[in-house]
Amino acid sequence: MVNAFKLFMNRDKEFCSILKKQLKIEPNNVELYELAFLQRATSITLPDGTIVNNERLEFLGDAIIHAIIADYLFRRYPYEKEGFLTQLRSRIVNRTHLDSIASQMGLIDLVKMYAASTENLKKHISGDIFEALIGAMYLDKGFEKTLIYIAENILQKYINVEQLANTETDFKSRLFEWGQKHKLKIDFKTIEERKETAKNSSKFSVQASISGVPIAKGTGRSKKEAEQMASQQALTFVSSSSSDFSSDELVRYLGRSKKR
Repeated sequence: MVNAFKLFMNRDKEFCSILKKQLKIEPNNVELYELAFLQRATSITLPDGTIVNNERLEFLGDAIIHAIIADYLFRRYPYEKEGFLTQLRSRIVNRTHLDSIASQMGLIDLVKMYAASTENLKKHISGDIFEALIGAMYLDKGFEKTLIYIAENILQKYINVEQLANTETDFKSRLFEWGQKHKLKIDFKTIEERKETAKNSSKFSVQASISGVPIAKGTGRSKKEAEQMASQQALTFVSSSSSDFSSDELVRYLGRSKKR
């Protein structure tokens, strides 16, 4: 399959140069990394009818990232309990965080090298590509070298683990507290659930409303994660000085909305 796939790729030298200079990756099997950047919207159909994209590498990379972060945290915090390690790992590998890391790495630019059109690029393509990239690296170099790469090039460069360990992440509870303070009802509604066959999992989109007024949306691999993301966005909205509404102004706005 790799040989047939190679017929559709003619930028190996340029691609390898970017992998080495930008991502600090020395590929043994460059076709694996090319496949990592071929997302579903730009799938290739081979002469035998096989549809090729990076979904299987995404599935593998997701598992490898979780395992490597678990290994890293287990060694870094030898006296912490399971609950602490689980919560911290979730903060590191949540969808928004992975998207941010991948964006800083410049992965979306590599995707566009192979995309005939960028119109159908998924909202969370950066994080998905990052997972596929790690899946490719694992197949190319093995677990230990992938672990070292993530520790040296991802955790040290893009993630402040200590800060995350001390960061409050229960945004949903904070939003409910804000609502109770202002006597406003907070609601969450699942607006989309999408099955991902390759990963045998789902992605959820949740909408947060204040007194019936939609305020923010969040996505995640569970309803709980999506609600937290939506809550974080809602809190940013109600507390941001750059928003059209301060907290007090939002309360008055919602009061006017209820009277209409």
